[in-house]
Amino acid sequence: MSHDEEQPLSGGNVSAGVVRVGDTVRRPAGPWTPAVHALLEHLRAAGFRAAPRPLGLDERGREVLTYQPGQVVWPDRFGLLDPAGRLAEVALLIREFHDAVAGFTPPPDARWQVLMPPGGGADIIAHNDLAPWNLVGGGEHPWSFIDWDTAAPGTRLWDLAYALHGFLPLTTQAGWRLADADAAARLRVFVNAYGLDEAERRELVPLLGLRSMAMHDFLRDRAGRGVQPWARLWAEGHGEVWRGDAEYIERHRELWLGALLDG
Repeated sequence: MSHDEEQPLSGGNVSAGVVRVGDTVRRPAGPWTPAVHALLEHLRAAGFRAAPRPLGLDERGREVLTYQPGQVVWPDRFGLLDPAGRLAEVALLIREFHDAVAGFTPPPDARWQVLMPPGGGADIIAHNDLAPWNLVGGGEHPWSFIDWDTAAPGTRLWDLAYALHGFLPLTTQAGWRLADADAAARLRVFVNAYGLDEAERRELVPLLGLRSMAMHDFLRDRAGRGVQPWARLWAEGHGEVWRGDAEYIERHRELWLGALLDG
């Protein structure tokens, strides 16, 4: 690929207009872009390297970010998270991000792309989409999280609950559902690596189902207003998947709590 050639990048559910140009990624900018770039600059200054570096805007008004090499984990390379030690690495990376972002003071005019307002206040600027479809790396490449455009005020535990859904995964989808004991064991590995005290573990468990149900409700509401790409995702059945996962997680709440308190 030549330095100026644009290569469309796919993956995830919201990737329209995202291209690679040389060692950079160009993405459509929005009112939230200056705040997100300030966040990414802070993370870099704080020593967190698992995120792209912002390079401003190009001549077409697109945001420019450093290209993060490696492979996207979901769905075809999920095995990169095995054995459990690699899963623990992801949990540690999320903890490093949460610790680094704790010292971030947003610009006074910061505007964020808030898809789902946080419940119960906010203690950090959360990524809000920490999931295997936004994790790249593997092999000689260190892990990095991409797609920071929905970063917004949130909480550590809400961010973590979403990550646990995707990285364990906590799902009933055919081909992905784990045996209950295996899901509980992976939950214990992840949370132990992240590091939560007993009170935080007790607070986290009910959030697991609530976070998945919040995704169902978000897709339902946006689809009802015809907002894309959410209306398409709802029509494709993503909402029912999230609802099924939320109900599965709720049915096993005592299992998750036992795994975390006995681990």
